[in-house]
Amino acid sequence: MAATKVIIAGGGIAGPVLAMFLKAKGYEPVIYERTDAPTDMGLSLALQPNGLRVLELIPGLLDKIVRCRVDEMISYSALPEDEGELTRSRSQLAEVLGHGIEGTRRPVFLRSLIEGAQERGIPVHFSHQVVDVEQHGDSVTVRFADGTTDEGSFVVGCDGLHSNTRVSLFGKQEAIFTGLTQTGGISPIPEIYTGSDLHPFFNIYGDGVHMIGYTINETQISWAITQREAEEKETWRDMDEARQKEFKEGPFSKLPFGGGELVRTADKIIKYGLYDRPELQSWHKGRVVLIGDAAHPTSPGANQALEDIYHLVRLLAKHNPSAAPPSTATLESVFTELEQLRIPRTSELVKKARKMGDIRVVSGVEACKQRNELVRTMFTSEVAKAMFEDLRKNPFELGKSES
Repeated sequence: MAATKVIIAGGGIAGPVLAMFLKAKGYEPVIYERTDAPTDMGLSLALQPNGLRVLELIPGLLDKIVRCRVDEMISYSALPEDEGELTRSRSQLAEVLGHGIEGTRRPVFLRSLIEGAQERGIPVHFSHQVVDVEQHGDSVTVRFADGTTDEGSFVVGCDGLHSNTRVSLFGKQEAIFTGLTQTGGISPIPEIYTGSDLHPFFNIYGDGVHMIGYTINETQISWAITQREAEEKETWRDMDEARQKEFKEGPFSKLPFGGGELVRTADKIIKYGLYDRPELQSWHKGRVVLIGDAAHPTSPGANQALEDIYHLVRLLAKHNPSAAPPSTATLESVFTELEQLRIPRTSELVKKARKMGDIRVVSGVEACKQRNELVRTMFTSEVAKAMFEDLRKNPFELGKSES
């Protein structure tokens, strides 16, 4: 009997990782990606212990991923009336959880995932944009923009923020501009950190601006500046040379604590608006399910997409251990159980991320001083304990994977 074919829409982060898990479980996944090749867009990712533990379940994959572990967390204030270091602490996540926070350059990471899938015999078809899904009694037909089609037992939409799989299930939902933009780049590690063998994860808080950065390898830091301003198109693209030069010579070039040096020395700078999506009450219809950015707002990020994958694969193994073509009733059980587990968690994380966004970017001296005081005092031992506990038990108890 032929293996059960699973069509995966999207060759970003979630698609190749899910495909590798499904292949190992006896399914026959095939990936369709809208772009012409692995994308070079985007800057970086901060992989956390929960996401790294999922990747570690795929033999040999982590060895192929270029990344750099953060060993110190630092917060600074760039407010002239309250300039200085707000907090500093050594990261103990790796000692407790086996992994810490590890920065990686996004395009390099994506290529490693695609190559990992291809090495395992998983077909990856580029230049295939999903335009519609048509469900039958025991299969799904996917239609692509070039007029071709394919048919599989079920479909997983991993096609990200601009998910056409989501549109085909639930209709088009307009993105909501948050009023925030981010401008970021990749730069050599600044002088403040060189020679100290320090791999920092830092925040710089200013008046109406917040800068975050972390090491992605032994020589580079990825950084992003968030501010409130007029809407930008929702694309990640290089700024033209004139705009880059203007930004590199502008007010952010004078940020203290290495921030200005990062701005001045970036090899390329991109700018994009931050958008929100309406939260879905369900991630599936029939034999089609969404995960990752296609399913939930982007604030939880790649680590939550990896948690989605872990639980989807675990539930497929639970309800369909033979990996035979599942009935619609079986898939309903899998997808419903996934939603019951994941929607409350991702919704809560989105709320926390929005709250932190509101705290980070405030304007006016007094508001900034209040923000700085909150930063100085918010990371208590109780907060750290709760964070460690969350990362220890999600998506599975340390050392107790079911996949």
